[in-house]
Amino acid sequence: MRAYELSLKSENFSDLRISVSALYLLAAPSTPSEAVDDVIEHARSGERQAHAEIKDKIDKFKTAKAGSSDITARLIGQWLSEHLGQQFVIESRPGAGGNLATEAVAKATPDGYTLLLTGSSDAWNATLYGNLKFDYIRDIVPIASVSRGMDVLVVHPSVPAKSVPELIAYAKAHPGRLTIASSGVGSGPYMYWELFRSMTGVDMLHVPYRGGGPALTDLLGGQVQVSFSAVIASIQYIRDGKLRPLGVTGSTRLGVLPDIPTVGEFVRGYEATTWFGVGAPKNTPVAIVDKLHDEINEGLADAGLKMRFAELGDAVFASSLPDVAKLIVEDTEKWAKVIKSAGIKAN
Repeated sequence: MRAYELSLKSENFSDLRISVSALYLLAAPSTPSEAVDDVIEHARSGERQAHAEIKDKIDKFKTAKAGSSDITARLIGQWLSEHLGQQFVIESRPGAGGNLATEAVAKATPDGYTLLLTGSSDAWNATLYGNLKFDYIRDIVPIASVSRGMDVLVVHPSVPAKSVPELIAYAKAHPGRLTIASSGVGSGPYMYWELFRSMTGVDMLHVPYRGGGPALTDLLGGQVQVSFSAVIASIQYIRDGKLRPLGVTGSTRLGVLPDIPTVGEFVRGYEATTWFGVGAPKNTPVAIVDKLHDEINEGLADAGLKMRFAELGDAVFASSLPDVAKLIVEDTEKWAKVIKSAGIKAN
């Protein structure tokens, strides 16, 4: 998990008239990376709404190799900075599959200074980890959904299956023979596989890797045969015939792969996507939540921001506050059933 600290250096928060000195935006990276620390001194004071205090502090600015969550945090931070007149400085905070970041926000003062780049991993971590010091649904208030992406179920060309039904039939005829790669227990591809396994009853040997890159390399080399792969990482190999796509994991077909069906067209009810959103500590003032919600949704309607998310292989995902809250509850419950049924626990 990567956390991002965003230092806000202006005297007002639009019509809320909030002077903000620091805001933490915490997120999970796609892959581990080394961080470089810069120390940035700043001192700002001013008025802010409600009972928040004025702070002068030194902020740490950590940068690292960017994964999709890193870039998502920076895109939203940049948009808010430009439209609220405040500079956002981002800090990485890794640890415990993202739970250290979520815990930090859950325990933060609910004054609008501290936000969380939340997402699917928080929904399944709620069950995957048994000793969390916070309750995700209770302690994080949703502000906005941001983006949503899907994976593509691909096989090495040596696998005879040319469709999802053929893969299921082949796997059932040869239980345990096929190997399926993921970027580790608790990753998106792993969760997509567990949902697929629970709904189809197929038996494949799961091979976890330390990240999607090594998994994709071995898939291309034929060391493993099956994977749920990020579209942006695999699409060129699909076009070159080095990987065979069988289905996308979303509820609708994907524009860049229009001829590839959804997995759900053959496995009724199957749908698995990774989403990102923004949350805050519970009891954050409603006026602040509403203001940030409106500003983020305005950004998601911007053509330029839509294009940036498309470059990540994601689509913008704007929702109302009730719909974001509903998504979090339903996704947490959905993955809890999968995790409990499979008896999965994080290492």
